[in-house]
Amino acid sequence: MPVCKECGDEVDELVRVKVGGRTLKLCEDCADRAREQDEIAEQSESVVQGMMGFKGRR
Repeated sequence: MPVCKECGDEVDELVRVKVGGRTLKLCEDCADRAREQDEIAEQSESVVQGMMGFKGRR
């Protein structure tokens, strides 16, 4: 049985998720959580860049 890198639980199947430029193999629950955290980080970065008047993208 494969083991999730995030929570350490044995699962039937691992899901590949790209977070922060890295591809991780996580269980379904951890993958959903990682996607949500990545989206929140992206949105908060956008807000901060807007407040500072940054016009371009990385």
